[in-house]
Amino acid sequence: MAQVADCHQPHTRPAAQRTTRGIRRTAQHHRQHQTQPTRMQIAMKSHPDVTIVNRYLPYNPKLTSRAKELRKNPTPVERKLWQDCLRLLPFRVLRQRPIDQLIVDFYCDAVKLVIEVDGDSHFTEQGQVYNAERTKVLESYSLRVLRFSNDEVMQQFEGVCQQIEEMISLLSKRTDIAD
Repeated sequence: MAQVADCHQPHTRPAAQRTTRGIRRTAQHHRQHQTQPTRMQIAMKSHPDVTIVNRYLPYNPKLTSRAKELRKNPTPVERKLWQDCLRLLPFRVLRQRPIDQLIVDFYCDAVKLVIEVDGDSHFTEQGQVYNAERTKVLESYSLRVLRFSNDEVMQQFEGVCQQIEEMISLLSKRTDIAD
């Protein structure tokens, strides 16, 4: 009879030598020790086109090609903010990151911070309603959202970078991340 390794330890035998019975027992062991589904898992059942990226943030795989296209062709404002500020921060910042059914301009996973750069269309009545809906969705995942206008980034660049750095510092202390 084959020995079944603890499910949290790496297999000691090559895959070809493992028995079907051992694999079934391991799968059975996992089923017996499953925890209750999280609120996120329950919600995801009603959205079949959304996939969980990591344990926390879902995304729509159909948006990945659009996000890649946006990363290749950033606006001049996004390029400036990325090149001269965000890529130099102590935490990894991702550009054009799909989250749920949205693509955010910048996302720092370490501190759960979304940074949005808004053009003129975001300041119409319809644009403000859309931004409020996006912010509500993002905040439902416990993300903090910082919004800057194109004009703020271009005309008050140092102040924008300082606000971002201060927010990251504040959030990193709240999440016990070492600087």
